[in-house]
Amino acid sequence: MNEYRRMNGLGSFRFFPPVLKSLLIINLSIFILQTLILSVFNIDGTSLNTYFRQYFSLMPIFNPNYELVTEYFYPWQLISYQFMHAGIWHLFFNLLALWMFGSELEETWGSAKFLTFYLLSGIGAGISQLLVAPYLGQFAPTVGASGAIYGILLAFGFSFPDRPIFMFPFFIPIPAKIFVFIMAGIGIISGITDDGNVAHLAHLGGMLTGFLLFKFGDKSGIFKLANKIYKPKKKSTFNDSLYSQDYTSFSQEPRIYKMDNKKTEVYDSGEKKKTIIINGEEITQNKIDEILDKISAHGYQSLSEKEKFILTELSKRI
Repeated sequence: MNEYRRMNGLGSFRFFPPVLKSLLIINLSIFILQTLILSVFNIDGTSLNTYFRQYFSLMPIFNPNYELVTEYFYPWQLISYQFMHAGIWHLFFNLLALWMFGSELEETWGSAKFLTFYLLSGIGAGISQLLVAPYLGQFAPTVGASGAIYGILLAFGFSFPDRPIFMFPFFIPIPAKIFVFIMAGIGIISGITDDGNVAHLAHLGGMLTGFLLFKFGDKSGIFKLANKIYKPKKKSTFNDSLYSQDYTSFSQEPRIYKMDNKKTEVYDSGEKKKTIIINGEEITQNKIDEILDKISAHGYQSLSEKEKFILTELSKRI
């Protein structure tokens, strides 16, 4: 992982991996749509945002009399509610947490697994809120990415248990695994005692779903199926900058680089043909694209030692 991050550093480290970036943009765009457009226009005195919330928020399926009422509930709400927020600070802190804990997971897992994990955690959170919240006197519609993010938080804690996290208001480093337990404890206590507008049960549902996915997702084949469905774009993150260098300024004598007792040759043929030789093998642009697409789809850990070595050598030429 460290080798890949060195290559992606300013100019190549992806602070916003593709799926994470898309999630941030979608959440922000929907908030702007609701705030600046739908809230302004109305039909017969009713704001368009009211209709939008009615159809896309997660509507409760029980009324205060504990009777099953599903006339406002639609299955797609289990996904759509994850992209809606109640206010600017609700949006800001959710997106900040998503970026803090999600970027490294996507780089490690690959985009397909990350997106599947995120959405399923949010769905699990929504189901928990629908089924359990009414028994605690909560009957309001639910919005927000918090449930999915709590699943991401748990996965981060399990993936990087000793990573220090600074927790407000103490600002002292806390191991990620301890931070997860603290957040879970706060969620349990708040879910029982808080009668406010925060969907603590959705948070716990997202954590529980995240735990099940983390432990059994690979064995169940869910992520394998997601990898087959997800087809990354044929795009290189540092390939263009590599090949845009003026190799014709090099001498025709090969340059020799040594790493782990292996030889790497980078030379120019004298005919302006940009050629890279590593361990006697010509590394083409297509080869680099294949490696980067593999990282995008399945994560850096899916690379062979040879592919990792190739990326490390290529990074020296950027």
